[in-house]
Amino acid sequence: MSSYSLIIRTATAIMVPLLLLFSISLLIRGHDEPGGGFIAGLVASSAFSMYLFAFDADSTKKFLKVNSRILMGVGLLLAMIAGFIALAFGQEFLTAQWLYIALGNLGTLKLSTPLLFDIGVYLVVLGTVTTIIIALAKSEDA
Repeated sequence: MSSYSLIIRTATAIMVPLLLLFSISLLIRGHDEPGGGFIAGLVASSAFSMYLFAFDADSTKKFLKVNSRILMGVGLLLAMIAGFIALAFGQEFLTAQWLYIALGNLGTLKLSTPLLFDIGVYLVVLGTVTTIIIALAKSEDA
């Protein structure tokens, strides 16, 4: 636990979940409207940065629950898979592919390779920024 004030820790407890939800919202709507994986990853990274400012680097790593370097690797893998799916259909690398699933009265679920690519970018940005901020915080403590 850090020596930061109760006000900062309380504000963090309120803001972090809101920022993470907002980042997911930006991610999901990114291929149809403004948003996408990059900006959503930055918003999610800002939530973890806020947590780092309120607590410490070790607490932030525990809160993240996954090694940030693994996030980068999985993100790159997903982005590459999104590109190779088009090759499987005889099209050029990264050509968008869409799958529509009828959900009856609920409407239609629209899945796409651009969404998969955006999720990959989201994870790469989140992993990169959190790796950097945690490393900087640890070097400051040393």
